[in-house]
Order: sequence, then C-alpha cells, then structure tokens
Amino acid sequence: MTSGFNETTLENGLRIVAETSTDAASAAIGFFVKTGARDEEAALMGVSHFLEHMMFKGTDTRTAQQVDLAFDDLGAKHNAFTSSEMTAFWGASLPESIVEVHDILADILRPALRQVDFDAEKSVILEEIAMYDDQPFWVLYEQAMEQYYGNHPLGFRVLGTPETINSMQRDSMQEYFDDRYSADNTIVALAGNVDFDAMVDTIASKCGAWKRTGATRGPVEVVRHSGTREVVIPDLRQHYVIMVMQGVTAQDDLRYASAALASILGGGDGSRLYWSLVDKGLAEEAGANVDPNDGYGEQLAYAVCAPENAVQVTEILQDELSKITSALTQSDLTRVVAKSATAAAVGSELPAGRMQRLGSLLTTTGVYCSLEDELRKLESLTLSDLKDAAEAYPWEPLFVASTKH
Repeated sequence: MTSGFNETTLENGLRIVAETSTDAASAAIGFFVKTGARDEEAALMGVSHFLEHMMFKGTDTRTAQQVDLAFDDLGAKHNAFTSSEMTAFWGASLPESIVEVHDILADILRPALRQVDFDAEKSVILEEIAMYDDQPFWVLYEQAMEQYYGNHPLGFRVLGTPETINSMQRDSMQEYFDDRYSADNTIVALAGNVDFDAMVDTIASKCGAWKRTGATRGPVEVVRHSGTREVVIPDLRQHYVIMVMQGVTAQDDLRYASAALASILGGGDGSRLYWSLVDKGLAEEAGANVDPNDGYGEQLAYAVCAPENAVQVTEILQDELSKITSALTQSDLTRVVAKSATAAAVGSELPAGRMQRLGSLLTTTGVYCSLEDELRKLESLTLSDLKDAAEAYPWEPLFVASTKH
C-alpha cells in the first residue's frame, strides 16, 4: 500500500500524524498517550491499565452500553492496550465512517470516571490479575523484572498488584488522568483512505479544547541488578528459565541489527535455539528477543522444559548466547532479513496495522520512519553490523530467573 505522510500539531500541543492512501479500502485512527506503568508512582501501580478500562465505562454523553453500540452500529473494529510505555485506543472502519469512529474515541478519552463504575471495575481488574497469576511464564517474568530493576518504575507491573488496586482511590486516578492524558502528551495517528486536512479540522473541533499540562518523561536512569532468582510455583510440572541483559534503545540505529541477531539466535523455527533445544526434544519452547524502549532496552532469552532437563537446557542456552557471533553466515542474515521484512510488510498491509505502527513508533521515538525506509534499513544490514550490535550489547546474562521445584 503506497502512502504519503502528513503531520501537524494543534495549538494545544496535540500531534496529528497520518499515512494516507486513496487506494485503501478502509481507514484507521488511534489515540496514543505517552503514559504507562513506568510513569506511575508505586502507590498507583496499575492506574494506566485501570484507566484503559474506565475509558469504556462511559462519558458525560454516553453510557458504557452506548459506547459499545456506537462502535457496533458503524461496524467498526476497536480495541485498546496498555504497556509500560504507552496507552492506546484505536478504531478501524470503512472510510465513510472514520469521522464517527473518531468522535467516539475522542469522547471516551474524556471519561466520566464515575465512582460507581470505578468501584465495580476493581473486581474486573483483580480477576485479570488472577488470570495472569495462573500463567507461570508471566509470574516468573514479573518477579524477575521487579528484582532486576529494584524499586525503579521500569519494574512495575502493568496490571498493578491486588494491594495497589484495592487501595487505589478514584480521586487519585482523576489526578493522574488530568496530568498525563493531556493534549501535549497525546498523538493521534491515522492511516488508510482518509482526507488528512478534513480530519485535522474534525479532530480540532473535538480535541482542540483539551488542556496542555506540560507532562514529560525525564531521562531514564536505570540501575540494573545482577543475580539470580528462584520462584516457587505450586504444582508446576515444567521448568521455566529467563535470562535478562541490557539491550538497545528505541532511539539507537543498532536496533535493527540487534533484532536480526535475536532472530538468528531464537526467532522460532530455524533459529539456533530451535535446533539446539526444541528440535532435540530437550525443551518445549526456547527463544530470544530484544525489547527496545524509550531511552532503555533489554535482551531476553528463555526456555521451557521438563524439570529433569533443567540443568542441561540452561547450560545449552548459556552456551548459545556466548557463541552468538562466532558462526554467523551470510545465509543466516539473508534468511532473517527476509523473515523480518515479510513480517513487517504483512503486519502493516492493512491501515489498522499501519496506524498502530505509526502511533507506537512516534510515541516511543518521536521520529517518523516510513515502512519502506525501515525495510531498506533491514535489507542493508551486514554481518559487520550484527557483530557491532553484539559488541555494544553483549548476550551475557546479567540476571537469571527460574522456577524451583
């Protein structure tokens, strides 16, 4: 899908960006707020995700049921997500309905935050936390990150804890919302068959009065804690291990080489960890990935196996990390570049994918890079680039977490 890039900023600081294409059969819009778990205070851990839920509980002009029906009447797809980095709300529809989709999203981004809804939604959040507590990998990962980052908000749980959710007050949520969900801390991303100038006017009419608060995210000063952690999970029949180390930031051009290197190491079928662990029947699952974020990043490697294979699997995992660049070949690079390019292209083939890529990219880095330019960067990678990335961000585990039986 060939597209053109447009951008403008309203007087209140609301940034509007778009990749438009008159050939597209649909249109998409998303509101990306630069706030997440890393921006919370300890006592309010989970408030960003809680607010994501509250956005759909109604506004001064719509009830929760009317919000759902409004999307359904348009036949629009819609969703939202919260991470450590951002909170996003989006919708996709036929081009002729995108103004109405925008109107609904703009409305719910200014929620009523009624006390009765706040109280009722607590139980929903607590049920979601309990659901994730039934997933061993998630339990291990959260506890690993808490020890790895110490008391730093980068180690905060996106969903919060039962303690922080139960003690959270509606007025504290309102204060957090008033500060962080401001015009100058939000990006509106559009993609597909949209009239950019007309949509700017539409957005300005609904969001032009949103306040500017000067909300910022300061430079990240991360203190990573080395060591190990063993987590006891009752009745667990598998062994889980996670290895964590410093990785590339979202602003670093080495992120493309780091991602390629991680894919060669543990990017599914055909990766080194697949052949050394999964194909041999030693592990049910094994992989590696890089997680570039705003101002910081991590690299992770992991495996899931039978308890009796735990020692051998951990040794092989560490061995594969230590020799990641020793046997790199051009065929490794060619294969992983083709794989990454295909995934990027397929993921952005529809306007909804383009919109999510655009909003996430600009919220994290602040700088636009077209999909075409990104693919060119991938295709121009050399073995030397991969070795530079491995030298800058060695695959040497700083912290190892595992389950204990």
